[in-house]
Amino acid sequence: MNSFEKYHLSSSMDENINTIKEIFKNDDTLRLRRFENRNDHSVECCILFIDGMVDDNIINESIIKPITNSIIESSKLDLVDYLQSQVIISPQCEKTTSILSLINAIIDGDTILFLQNFSEGIIIGSKGWRTRAIQEPTVEKVLRGPREGFTESLMINLSLIRRKVKTNNLKFKFMTLGEITYTKLCICYIEGLANEEILSTLYSQLNNISIDGVLDVKYIQEYIDKQPFSLFETTSNTEKPDVAVAKLLEGRILLLVDGSPVTMTLPFLFIEVFQSGDDYYLNYYFSSINRIIRLLGFILTISIPAIYLSLVTYHQEMIPTPLIMSIYASRLGVPLPTVFELIGLLIVFEILREAGTRMPAYIGEALSIVGALVLGSAAVDARFVSAPIVIVVGLSGITSLITPALGAASLFIKIALILLSAVFGLYGYIVGMAFLLIHLLKLKSFGIPFMTNLTTFNMQALKDTGIRAPRWYMIFRPKHIANKDPIRSNGGKKNE
Repeated sequence: MNSFEKYHLSSSMDENINTIKEIFKNDDTLRLRRFENRNDHSVECCILFIDGMVDDNIINESIIKPITNSIIESSKLDLVDYLQSQVIISPQCEKTTSILSLINAIIDGDTILFLQNFSEGIIIGSKGWRTRAIQEPTVEKVLRGPREGFTESLMINLSLIRRKVKTNNLKFKFMTLGEITYTKLCICYIEGLANEEILSTLYSQLNNISIDGVLDVKYIQEYIDKQPFSLFETTSNTEKPDVAVAKLLEGRILLLVDGSPVTMTLPFLFIEVFQSGDDYYLNYYFSSINRIIRLLGFILTISIPAIYLSLVTYHQEMIPTPLIMSIYASRLGVPLPTVFELIGLLIVFEILREAGTRMPAYIGEALSIVGALVLGSAAVDARFVSAPIVIVVGLSGITSLITPALGAASLFIKIALILLSAVFGLYGYIVGMAFLLIHLLKLKSFGIPFMTNLTTFNMQALKDTGIRAPRWYMIFRPKHIANKDPIRSNGGKKNE
């Protein structure tokens, strides 16, 4: 925007119009409309806006009609102030002499008004582009609870949050990123709960980002992640306002981007991968069982192929005799070693999963199911792979779907453990799991240990981790995150 410094407003309306036209040269969406006051023809006006970004009804009813029909004695008035305060009907109306402000307003969907003989412009709120209706998110399925999801409109998303948190301590701070897109961001937090050191760190990192455009929170996530080469992300994403508000109440910070229905939450703990918004709307016994299943699912998806490979290759004595005989019988005529069978089928499974995801829904479901059945059966009949391998890979693939947020990490860990097991057997698997645990313990999210609450035997710290305790027992917020006000409730009782 530094290129606009050479432009200045003048008292000539025609010069100001030509300045805006020059800035938006070769842009056919720029529209202008000249009009006069019917009672005083010396009141000459011109509005400029971008077609498709404004609400035509606002322009007609709140700008043109009031100015043309009002009784104005221009010789006795400061016309700009009079129009701004008494004529124009709009909740957003301000005067400015800054070309930069006027250009930003036009791009944002507002209308600017020029008057003859005045070197000021008036910015009038007239945004009116169409947005997607509030719907249930397609990724985060809801069993019970609110079914509304964020949209691509930043202000609508902020209103969804504000409706649930009716306190003056809820703060929204705006920033702009992207030297070409000038995308608006919003940092959202609850004052008194959010950790000020984390907030300061976030501001510092955002101010140091230099990028031409921001279209989604993922663009920013890769800049502020202190562990960019880790398989595990240290920030979380959600499309559900109730989940976002729950994070705010625990002292976390939200980062919203205009044009994206996904909200980033930080800091992020590893255990949150296995938590779901539904857990807090269902019975805590049932929620705890679901969380344990998700934890087991992650362990199984990365462990089953490696353990199977270790047992059939190096530790046959640990397998019951009838089972090992059945396995070897199924491998008769199979030309590939077990390790290549596993890796090959894992790749085929990922191909089918990706194809099913990218194809239209009515084709994708059929492709995923029929493709897996047909290819698996044909591969076994043709003796390309053995039947137990199909079962092992299928079970590993199904359990990976329980925790989709760890999909990419699970695949890489799975292959690494398979390679270690192919060389060292169960010892390789154990060493691989040890390195994985050490890596997780070393990770931090904005200074907060990634494994917080999982490395302690404090019952209060474990209340909302692998299990979900009753609400009246969850007295404290997560450790280190909301350190200014760590108490969530007093056992469900008001102080007497």
